[in-house]
Amino acid sequence: MRFFTGSVTVLIVIAVLVGMNFYIARNVYRWLMLVFPGISFRAYIVVYLLLAVSLVVGFMPLPALIKSAISLVSSYWMGLSIYLFLFLFASDVVILLGKLVHIIPSPIPSDVMFFKGLAACALAAGVLCYGLYNANQVRFTSYDISIGAKEMQDELKIILISDLHLGSHNAERNLVKVIEGVNSLEPDVVCIAGDIFNDAIDTLADPERVMNLFKSIETVYGVYASIGNHDGGRKFDEIAEFLAKSGVKLLLDEYETIDGRFIVAGRVDRSPIGGLGISRSEDFAAILPPQEKSLPVIVMDHNPAHIDEYGSEADLIVAGHTHRGQLFPVNLITNAMYNVHYGHYQKDTNSSHVIVTSGAGTWGPPIRVGSKNEIVCILVACG
Repeated sequence: MRFFTGSVTVLIVIAVLVGMNFYIARNVYRWLMLVFPGISFRAYIVVYLLLAVSLVVGFMPLPALIKSAISLVSSYWMGLSIYLFLFLFASDVVILLGKLVHIIPSPIPSDVMFFKGLAACALAAGVLCYGLYNANQVRFTSYDISIGAKEMQDELKIILISDLHLGSHNAERNLVKVIEGVNSLEPDVVCIAGDIFNDAIDTLADPERVMNLFKSIETVYGVYASIGNHDGGRKFDEIAEFLAKSGVKLLLDEYETIDGRFIVAGRVDRSPIGGLGISRSEDFAAILPPQEKSLPVIVMDHNPAHIDEYGSEADLIVAGHTHRGQLFPVNLITNAMYNVHYGHYQKDTNSSHVIVTSGAGTWGPPIRVGSKNEIVCILVACG
């Protein structure tokens, strides 16, 4: 039944993508015919098909240089095509309404079609440029929470980052800004809530530099991480070794008691791409010995879909994964999918605090519209 449901979902996604690309291709070609009357239809179709299938081709086993180039093209095309579709569709709605109230005659004049195409392409390009700029900024978000009568006495400053997607476009350059921002906050402990890498470490341009950047993080108690869905696959052992050499403590359904003050636990992601070879414990309570439960428990779980399984066993759950949609209007979808797709959430005063970050990096298109790359500072007080 699960296979059938998954297959139907894949078919629906493919159908939507095909329909969306057909709509864009048809409208853009009509506009180009007005700008360049002698444009070759065959040449246009070849170029468009290359752009449209670049995302799929990028997953094929190709030489590293070719794969990187195709991946770059597909990333930008993915972002641009979303906004081309939205603005073209919006312009068609405006034209339809104009025809209904007899402002626009039928058949539609060529100058109306020209300005429709020009406006849609210009707006899509403008949003793409803004998204590129926005994705190159790293911003700060702060939360103050209280976790009740536990044994930790002093305030604790936790810095949360996630979804670095190292190996994707601009990610390593972005990491420099992220680490500088983390250190500027003088954290007690740093939590990295998954998707540190973008499926493998062999796509890193400069692994040694990345390793040294992680080592440069300045904390009182260290850097801890859980894995995300992009941290699995056949390269997982290399990822784990890389993090260990970088001074990052990876917790795989494990916990660590820190200075007798608090506990940090990391969960195994439920659906790592390419598998993992490690099963996620279905009973989080069994991970923590009873004698440790008097201390505040901080849990890193990459996907916020699982927050209901902790009951009263966790005081604070930190997560990422959603990117807050990354691109408008995808944030409307993630908001509908999750109880909390971004920000701070607490069901009631006796429940765990949940903080979901939009992430410090991007996946796919290296752009952000309606979301931000962020470093989260969480000040935790007891009592």
